[in-house]
Amino acid sequence: MKKTIIFLLAFIFFLSPLSAQKSKSVLYMKNGNKIFGKLIEADSSQYKIRTSDGSELIYPVADVVKFTNEVPSFDGRKASGFTFGCETGLLIGPQHSEYAAPFSFNFLAGTTILTKHIMSVGSGVEFIGRPFTPIYIEYKYIMYDRKVSPFIFLRGGGVLPLGESQESSYVYDYTPKNYKGGALVTFGSGISWAKEEYDFNFSFAYRYSHTSYERYEGSRGDVTYTNALNRLELKLGLRF
Repeated sequence: MKKTIIFLLAFIFFLSPLSAQKSKSVLYMKNGNKIFGKLIEADSSQYKIRTSDGSELIYPVADVVKFTNEVPSFDGRKASGFTFGCETGLLIGPQHSEYAAPFSFNFLAGTTILTKHIMSVGSGVEFIGRPFTPIYIEYKYIMYDRKVSPFIFLRGGGVLPLGESQESSYVYDYTPKNYKGGALVTFGSGISWAKEEYDFNFSFAYRYSHTSYERYEGSRGDVTYTNALNRLELKLGLRF
């Protein structure tokens, strides 16, 4: 558990430089326009600047309010309103585990608040020996209002078994039965790529969930067994 938390913090630290955007030269024009690019030449009469498409433009000093260096603003992220997303991936655990890498598919619906804050409810299906459905609430915080940004998130809720438990008329049937769900907690980080109103993301998290089942054990009768799933969650997602 402690190693997982340290790894998540290191993962966030690693992602932060990926979101950094280089500053660019910018000319503030008297007509209200801003010209971004690389300043090539400047003297008392004119500014010469190279734009991102390779064009070299010249502006008289009389038309320029000021020259500075700054990071271009990015308004491609949704600022507020309804949001819907889906994600899929694996719950990776010890290789000696009965379920080495259960598959997980989730969908989320919620709302975006002030660009950086997203509150959602989620569900889906996961195959942990048998199908289960998670039900949870998620809070996600986008660290920067940029095209590429790291994020952190926290989930809390539970998992429920899907379908009927296996029953048998045989007295000495050792098949697991009476599956029950339990708590679910997930916290992690990731990196988000925004394009227009879409948000592609990769996340890495620690995941705990709790389930149980009964099995006939001869003279002991029906015995309840508990499964505590401690896993690393790797997922790809899309939100819009």
